[in-house]
Amino acid sequence: MNCLGCNLANKKENVYVVFEDDYVCCILDHEPYNEGHVLILPKKHIRYFDELDENIANSVIQASKIISKAIKKLFNPDGITICQNGGVFDELTHFHMHVVPRYEGQNFAEFYTEDGETHIEEKNKLEETKRNVIKAIKVLD
Repeated sequence: MNCLGCNLANKKENVYVVFEDDYVCCILDHEPYNEGHVLILPKKHIRYFDELDENIANSVIQASKIISKAIKKLFNPDGITICQNGGVFDELTHFHMHVVPRYEGQNFAEFYTEDGETHIEEKNKLEETKRNVIKAIKVLD
C-alpha cells in the first residue's frame, strides 16, 4: 500500500519532525493554519480513530499534551484547537490529529474551507519553526 500518511509518519517524505516516540511522529503541517500547526501521525497504518490500539492512543494523547505545552510557551496563542477529521474528510487516508494554535478573532471555519489554493510555507520558515518547537519541548523536560 502506498499511503501518504505512512510515508510522512515514517519520514519517507520530506517532513519537519518536532517530536516522535515509538508510536507516533509529530510534524509541522506544510500548509499551516498558523505557525506551529502540528500533525500527529501514527507510524503504523491506521485509518480511523476507533482503530487506535491502547499504546498508540496513549501516545497520541501524550504527544498532543507535549506539543500543546510547547506551542503555548513559544507562540502564546489565545487558544489551541486539537482536532481529527475522519472518513471522507481525511485527505491523507491515514489517522492524524491536528494541534493548531489559534488567536482571538480567527474564524476557524476557514480551516475547513477548500479554496484550492496551496499555501506551502517556505522551507526556511518551516525549518526555523521546527527548531523553535524542538527547543521549547526540550525545555519542558
